[in-house]
Amino acid sequence: MKMDGVIDQAYESYTDEDHAVWRELYNRQTALLPGRVCKEFLGGLKALAIAEDGIPEFTRLSDALELLTGWRIVAVPGLIPEEIFFAHLAARRFPVTNWIRKRESMDYLQEPDVFHDLFGHVPLLTNPFFADYMAAYGRGGIKAMGLGALDMLARLYWYTVEFGLIETPDGLRIFGAGIASSKGESLYCLDDPSPNRIRFDLKRILRSRYRIDDYQETYFVIESFDSLVAATLPDFRPIYDEVRNHDEIPAGALIPEDLSISG
Repeated sequence: MKMDGVIDQAYESYTDEDHAVWRELYNRQTALLPGRVCKEFLGGLKALAIAEDGIPEFTRLSDALELLTGWRIVAVPGLIPEEIFFAHLAARRFPVTNWIRKRESMDYLQEPDVFHDLFGHVPLLTNPFFADYMAAYGRGGIKAMGLGALDMLARLYWYTVEFGLIETPDGLRIFGAGIASSKGESLYCLDDPSPNRIRFDLKRILRSRYRIDDYQETYFVIESFDSLVAATLPDFRPIYDEVRNHDEIPAGALIPEDLSISG
């Protein structure tokens, strides 16, 4: 493994069972997501020819993605140190775990695998606004490390990149990878009456705790990808200072300023 955490995808090491697991996950999600996920995600799947036939080769996807938005995919063995992760994003490289889950773990993993990383995250990197947002997040992560603000910035990633919803003329749609790669949460986030669905608010998000062991109790809804870029463009240093003066908000709590969004 290199100093930047990058390894070879080792494509030849995937077994027939590995590819069969990919096909099952792919077919399950692509049958479920139309009418639930944003059109930009589905367009990205098509543009990159991410298909059901087996785990894709990262080099082929990188070549196609680079032509669209300047991003490439790099293989990593799993979670990597934060400073390395941020450096990759800032350089428009998305780290993708090279291993895939076992059949007995189809519905829950403690760490992301290739299906979560590649199917869940990579399609939206074909969208210019989201691609720019991810690169800016990487630069912001490097800065946040020096400001002692990683805990706050991590919440922004969680509530957008992993578990974000977007408002469209046809209703609420999924764009977060943690939802798009999960059968259960793809249904729960839009259909269940119990979670909060509230308008995106940067300072609110930076104060908001989240769950890692269950479906989310709160989802934040953006108006568009370009509005997400605009909202996160300002210098975060004074925002961090302001947020530190307020109490954290529990994952399922509402505050008076929240604007609830219906589907």
